[in-house]
Order: sequence, then structure tokens, then C-alpha cells
Amino acid sequence: MATLYVTEQGAKLTRESHRLLVVRGEEVLLDVPVIKVDRILIFGYAQITTQALELLLNEGVSCSFLSMEGKLKGTLEPVKSKNIPLRMKQYDRSRNPEFRLSMAKRIVTGKIRNQKRLVQRFAHNRPTEDFAVALRDLDIMLDAVGPRTATGGLLGVEGRATAVYFEAYGRMFSQECGFDKRTRRPPRDPVNSLLSLGYTLLTNEYFSAVSAVGLDPYLGFFHRIDYGRPSLALDMVEELRHPLVDMLTLDLLNRKILKAGDFDQTGGGFYLSPDARRKYFARYERRMTIAFKHPHCGESTNVRSIIREQVLEMARAIRGEKDYESFFIG
Repeated sequence: MATLYVTEQGAKLTRESHRLLVVRGEEVLLDVPVIKVDRILIFGYAQITTQALELLLNEGVSCSFLSMEGKLKGTLEPVKSKNIPLRMKQYDRSRNPEFRLSMAKRIVTGKIRNQKRLVQRFAHNRPTEDFAVALRDLDIMLDAVGPRTATGGLLGVEGRATAVYFEAYGRMFSQECGFDKRTRRPPRDPVNSLLSLGYTLLTNEYFSAVSAVGLDPYLGFFHRIDYGRPSLALDMVEELRHPLVDMLTLDLLNRKILKAGDFDQTGGGFYLSPDARRKYFARYERRMTIAFKHPHCGESTNVRSIIREQVLEMARAIRGEKDYESFFIG
């Protein structure tokens, strides 16, 4: 088990020696050795004891707290790295406008390439759908990321590419999904609901991985630095959000693994019901851990390994050992 999701309201996460127990009243819902857990996500009003927290900190297991709708409230991270020289180098790089812009261009280029690849794959499998204009426009956006592109221009390119991509992405769903455009806070339809939840989970994965190597997850190069915003984690999410979360969303809804009845409407937004949320987490975990051939070296890997590799790639770029290369699904 890589990730433990605690979603039962009124349940309590506690410990017994070196084991974690999820209990509700007198009933033990789960009993697992802590050594089998990499991270924990607690949703809503489930509880955790101080004894369990102590075990997590001692064993290096991160614990994140989210609302029932999947909004991240905060994360308890053990002290995993004391790599102060790397953080100092990161702070130095953040004050270098040329480095920031160069890194931002690589992040945006990687994002658009993966947007294009997802559209290409769908178009190949559905020849009756015409995505030629979208693919042409994404190529134009890729060409627009050039040596003379400034920060303001780069933001414009990324915004236009994202608009083109989501217009094409919306046409990949059946009409009953009701996806028109990307909406958040609240998500206005089932597609946006799954996208928001998936992006939150992926950001949490990167937050932990970035912290583990000694980088500051709040100091990024593309996303604007702001109070409480994990800009570096958000930077790195860009390369995997479409091939991972968007593809998972497409699969779950088009194959009717999740249906309209699996969503509750609250405050104008759509959110997964408790039973459907558990189903989603199982599918998400499968996507994160299932083995596949690395598109570049051909070796067996999985998404969590790719995340760790990309974070190490970022650290090497910050140290000046090599240029950063975003992951491309091929």
C-alpha cells in the first residue's frame, strides 16, 4: 500500500505498536503495518491521534488533511532532508530572471507537448472526430515559445494553449457529462469535479517528493510566488496533469465507471459521493503504481517513479548540472 485514504466520517486513525489502525467505535476498519504506508490523506472530519502522528513522523510518512470536496487544508511533513545547500541554490536561482524564464519555458513547453499528445492519441482512436485545428493551434503555441518570448508573453501562450486544449478535450466526452469549460471553486460538472480532485492529489504527491529532496515546494519558477501557494509543486504538476489526471477522468466517465448518480451537488458544485470517492481513489492508485515501459529508456517504471525522477531532474537543473527536461509521454 502506497497511500492510505481515510474517508470514513467519524473514523479515527490510531496506532498499536508499529501498526496503523482505522477504527470507528469498536470496529476496526483497517489494520496495516506502517512500513507499508508512504503517505496518508485524511478527508473531512476523520480524526488522528497524537500517538499515530508521532509514529508517522518517526517513520517519515507524510499526512495531508483535505475537505470532503478534496480541497487541501494542509500537510504534516516529517523532516526528510537537511539539504540546506540545495535550498540556498534554489533561492539564488529564483533571483535570477534568466534562469526563471528559461525554466518557465521548459515547463510550458512540456505541458503543451503533452496536451498535444493526448489530443493526438484520442484523434487516432476516434477518426470520426476532427481535431486538426486544435493540433495546428497547439503547434503554433509551441513555436511561440522562443528565445525572444518574455514572461508576459509566455503566460499568454500558456493560457491560449490551455484554452485550445480544453475545447478539444471537452469534445472527447459524451454529451451527458456536460463539460463546457474548465471551472473550479466550485466545479460545475462531473468532469471538472474529477479534474480538480485529481490535480489536488497530484500536487500533494509532488509536494512530498520536492520536500524529500530538500527543495522548497513554495518557491517555483513559472507559477507566481504567493503566500501559501506551493509554486514549485504546481510547476512540476504541469507535465503530468494531462497524461495522468485528464486521461483517468476521460476513462472513468466514458467507460461509465463513474456516472452522474455518483456525484452530489452542493453549493453549486459537483462532488463525488463517499462510495464513489473510494472507487476513484482505487483507480487513481492503480494509475500511479501500474508498471509501464519508460518512453525514453524502455525500462519498467510507474508514475510515482517518474515523479521522483523528475524532482531529481529539477534538483540537478537548480544545481547547474544539466538543463531541466519535462517528462513527455511519447
